[in-house]
Amino acid sequence: MLELITRGSSIGFTAGATPGPLQALILSSTLTVGWRRSLPIIFSPLITDAPIIVVCVFILGQLPPPFIRAIQLFGGLFMLWLAWKTYQSWRQGVVIRAEVSDTPTGNPLPRAVLMNFLSPGPYLFWTTINGPLLLQGLNQSLWHGLGFLLAFYGSFLGLMAAQMMIFARLGSLDTRIRRTLIGISAVIMLLFGLSLLWQVVA
Repeated sequence: MLELITRGSSIGFTAGATPGPLQALILSSTLTVGWRRSLPIIFSPLITDAPIIVVCVFILGQLPPPFIRAIQLFGGLFMLWLAWKTYQSWRQGVVIRAEVSDTPTGNPLPRAVLMNFLSPGPYLFWTTINGPLLLQGLNQSLWHGLGFLLAFYGSFLGLMAAQMMIFARLGSLDTRIRRTLIGISAVIMLLFGLSLLWQVVA
């Protein structure tokens, strides 16, 4: 259980700290409509991921162990690729910059939900990385699976909420803080990608 919780928290931190369209929307919306009206955005993954998780876990559950190991191999390589891309962003000092014109006034949650549904990222993420780990937990017990999910979403949503609060308070997210988070997430992705590959060959 502790191993699954640790992995879930690490992946959640990585997902929250890595620059992406959802993070950009959060920062942009916080600038234009404030953090209180933007706060529901961070819960959009809970809406969009639910059907994706069900489908991915159902498909993975029907596959024989060699296919699961092959998926884990691809997931490990995918994590290493993400670590490399994130390292390049860190080295170049790339940070998210929110433009006021990017976010219309009104409720930003539907836009976030639609953006998540149309993005290939969640499907690839749950099929290759989180899906096999969730299935591993569920094979032990329902509580192991729930523990993994709670650790992942607790870390993921918590970090995004913290970013939103910092951004709302300072008016702009300090580039040094953002760069540090990007660097940490690159290291975590590298270590996790290597651990996935080790599980395949061990």
